[in-house]
Amino acid sequence: MSTTASPPDATSAGGASTYLDSADGRSFRVRGSWTPPRVGDFLHLESGGATLLGQVERLEAEGRDQHVASGTLVSVDGPPPAPVPTPVEVSPASDEEVAAVVSGADRRLHVGRLQSMPGVPLGLLSRKLNRHTFWCGQSGSGKTYALGVLLERILTATDLPVLVLDPNSDFVHLDTTVPTADPQESRALADRDVQVLRPDSQERPLRIRFTDLSARAQAAVLRLDPVVDRVEYNALLQLAASFEERHLADVLPTLNQADTPEAVMLAQRLENLGLLDWRTVWSDHTTSATDVLDRRPAATVLDLGGYDEQEEQLAVALGVLDHLWQRRSQRRPLLIVVDEAHNLCPPQAETPLGVAVRDRLVQIAAEGRKYGLWLLVSTQRPSKVHPGIVTQCDNLTLMRMTSRTDLEQLAGIFGHVPEDMLRRAAQFRLGEALVAGTFVPRPTLVRMRDRVTEQGGSDVSVPLRDEDPAVESPPHRPTTGEGTVS
Repeated sequence: MSTTASPPDATSAGGASTYLDSADGRSFRVRGSWTPPRVGDFLHLESGGATLLGQVERLEAEGRDQHVASGTLVSVDGPPPAPVPTPVEVSPASDEEVAAVVSGADRRLHVGRLQSMPGVPLGLLSRKLNRHTFWCGQSGSGKTYALGVLLERILTATDLPVLVLDPNSDFVHLDTTVPTADPQESRALADRDVQVLRPDSQERPLRIRFTDLSARAQAAVLRLDPVVDRVEYNALLQLAASFEERHLADVLPTLNQADTPEAVMLAQRLENLGLLDWRTVWSDHTTSATDVLDRRPAATVLDLGGYDEQEEQLAVALGVLDHLWQRRSQRRPLLIVVDEAHNLCPPQAETPLGVAVRDRLVQIAAEGRKYGLWLLVSTQRPSKVHPGIVTQCDNLTLMRMTSRTDLEQLAGIFGHVPEDMLRRAAQFRLGEALVAGTFVPRPTLVRMRDRVTEQGGSDVSVPLRDEDPAVESPPHRPTTGEGTVS
């Protein structure tokens, strides 16, 4: 850092010597005797006839009573500061100044309010949702609740279709508004086509067709390795094109009637693995999840949490993801939300199905953006998701994270986010987040707003014994936000 000497007679409005350095007119460094702000705050700077707005990205102590704040100039009214120290008047930025930078014009895209300025809402840049997003926060941070806020804003303010792979049934009520919601927002969401597909639903069943799967996907379901099980694998490749049946149960007689031992081996494998018992996975001539998705509803929620076995979840996820990839040349925009992403794309998958799902998601992360397939992956820890996905993300939402290792990993991946702002995540309270990347104007510390729709999952309460009926417990508030954001 520069340590250019300061003229002795220069003073700020408060009488303390304060100086501004800006070598490029984009970054700044303020040094002087003044009450320092917090990392992430915005400063109003008057310097050399220019009115400047800067965001603090780093704070340092210099000497006994000197402070240095450095960061980015986000707004300049008048000539930019010269590259030499300039006397400057420093004061906290006003709500109006900051709102002009971070709030945006569309109120429907406001996801919360700034932590240090509750009067200022943070707005999304809808055109920048065409980048992959990493959504992260440790257990109890409000991560899933906040993700619901984002999905509501997308449904309300954009025509971007959303697919939610929901392994914990957290978003199965995305079509149901809470009684306390703003009536106007409730009506806006009620007008959107939200399809929630569940394994046990008669009206909207979650099913896929075995014969619609690619040969590679069928082999993954059958746990066939192309080298170890090369005979059966090759037989499946030869027979797959001839499957005309729509239901897996109808494939079994075809295999048994074939005059080759390999086909009989495939039939035995199918029976031994108990795949015919996956009655809530395979479509029996009813609508498949891919049929629903091809209509591109505003939101399609796949309740993977309704299955008893993870292999069933993986089979459905693979069927849908492969279907989307096979039709990628259609270039139909879709935001693919993978909640609890460590279930579907861990660094090390254990089964052929797990490997197939993970590899498809890695491929979408690497190549899908140009086809309009955009990922939003949500998890508790960055190390629990395959690095080939995390490193492809441009947008970041980080909630409470106390692990120093995880924060250092995020700092290495998201180099555009100031490290001191990332470190503040260790002190976040429930519902607070750092939002950064292309889909927000500036890296911003925000408290997420309240949900409009019902939260699907919730923590199980600890059973307590009321030993003193005269002592009343405080009321429980299930939300993480601070009321409606205008």
